[in-house]
Amino acid sequence: MAGYDLKEITSKIHLIHNYQDLSFWLLDLENWLNKYQNYINQKSYNLETGRYWYTHKMVRRSFMTIKRALPNMFHYLDNPRIPKSTNSIESFFGHMKNHLNIHRGLSYKHRKQYLMWYLFFKNKK
Repeated sequence: MAGYDLKEITSKIHLIHNYQDLSFWLLDLENWLNKYQNYINQKSYNLETGRYWYTHKMVRRSFMTIKRALPNMFHYLDNPRIPKSTNSIESFFGHMKNHLNIHRGLSYKHRKQYLMWYLFFKNKK
């Protein structure tokens, strides 16, 4: 249930357009943490070795990734020139990769030169 609830909260990130939306979203995230804090901190122990691991490591890892990213996630609210998502740049890199894959036999030096020329001509447009 914790993972499902966290997914519901993260699926609303794209709906944040201003600081008021951000405050409500952060409140939802904090409420989730208060509800599932003990759950994500549960540990399993190996009695023979004395080692432990987090029982629900994937949910914990997902939350910790979001928590670490929070300081840098919402710069687009202050600067309208910063895109909300990386979809456009990922699309650009995908096209660039496809063009590069056509020329699979290039050496590292020639691949680098090809990319430099590709970006040069792409920026000319």
